[in-house]
Order: sequence, then structure tokens, then C-alpha cells
Amino acid sequence: MAALILFKTFFILNVILSVADRNIFTFARKSHKLAKFRLAMEMHAIVPDVIDSLPQTVLEAVYANNVVVDAGKELTPTKVKDKPTVKWPAEEGSFYVLMMVDPDAPSRQNPKFREWHHWLVVNIPGNDVAKGETLSEYIGSGPPKNTGLHRYVLLVFKQPGKLRFDEKKLTNRSGNGRGKFSTRNFATKYKLGDPIAGNLFQAQWDSYVPTLYKQLEG
Repeated sequence: MAALILFKTFFILNVILSVADRNIFTFARKSHKLAKFRLAMEMHAIVPDVIDSLPQTVLEAVYANNVVVDAGKELTPTKVKDKPTVKWPAEEGSFYVLMMVDPDAPSRQNPKFREWHHWLVVNIPGNDVAKGETLSEYIGSGPPKNTGLHRYVLLVFKQPGKLRFDEKKLTNRSGNGRGKFSTRNFATKYKLGDPIAGNLFQAQWDSYVPTLYKQLEG
């Protein structure tokens, strides 16, 4: 009898320790991911070029064929031509803004069109982007030839509630109205505060870009 009790106690302790180990591993992995992301945002000067303070969580973004946005890693326009699946820690009953901007238009050396916004969705319930209101349809990366790497920044803001936005709705058949967008001004206008989640990748011209430009001719 004593041996059985000892065995059960030993088994329960092993289970507890196993769960604790998994939790510690998960926490460590998330902490490493966040630290890597924040370092990339600082290294690529997203503060101060786009925002004033770094998001506290990582926006998970995955393109077709399991192409993952990973803290500044270079992707190609071909790989990001269609909108990604995105996810962030969302509160039930809350609404969010999702955007993607390029602060390097037409180049990082001469960003006279900063920021060129590629995607803008508002009034997203939780993180269900499909149920949000799309102000600007998704346009993939299209950096001009010989302009080097561009930064593409994905950001999420929590809204103070469901809002009415007065921006003109833009399709993905034209580039009109996309340039000289300001994340800061938009956030100030709608009292969004600092971004709660974000991520970024880099891209430079590839053979898909002329196809995109043709699409934007309407």
C-alpha cells in the first residue's frame, strides 16, 4: 500500500514538473521572440521614422506557403503579393486598427512619399480581420528597381470603441491616395494611442513588381 501511494505521488510530481517545464519553455520562447522583434524595430529605426514607441507584443503574420514575417527578415514581393493571415492578443468586445506602411517610398535615401500605406482595416472585432471595415485594400510590396531594401511595417492599434472613419476607401487597382500617409497623425486623429502589436519585413524589387504596377494602373 505504501509503495502504491509513493508511486502515485511520484507520478503526480512528474506531471507537475513536466507542465512547469513546458510553461517555462513557452514563456522563454515568447520572451525571446519579443526581444528579437523589439531589437529589429530599433535597429531598423521604426522609432522614430514611423512611431514613437515600440509595441509590447508581436503581431503574427503568415503569407501563403507558410511564409512568416519575422522581425525584419527579407521577403520578396512575389511572396507577399497576397494579404497575410494575421493574429494578435485581442480583448473580447474590443475593436482594432490594422495597417501596413512603407516609410521608404520611393527609397530610404529619398523618402519623399513617406509613408506609402499598403493596407488599412479598421473596426476589427477582436482579431477577426475579415469582419473589419477595409479602408484601403491590401497591396503587396512594390519597391522601384534599384532603390534597395524597403521596410514594411505592420501595426495594430486598439480603438477606444467602435468608430466612424472618414477616410476615402481605396481599392487595390490604383495607387492614388496611398502616399504621404502618417501613422502618427492617423493615431492622433482617432485617439488610438501607441500600437499594441507589430512586426516588419524588408523587400526589394523582383520580377513580380512590374505586374503589380500594371494592376495599379486600374
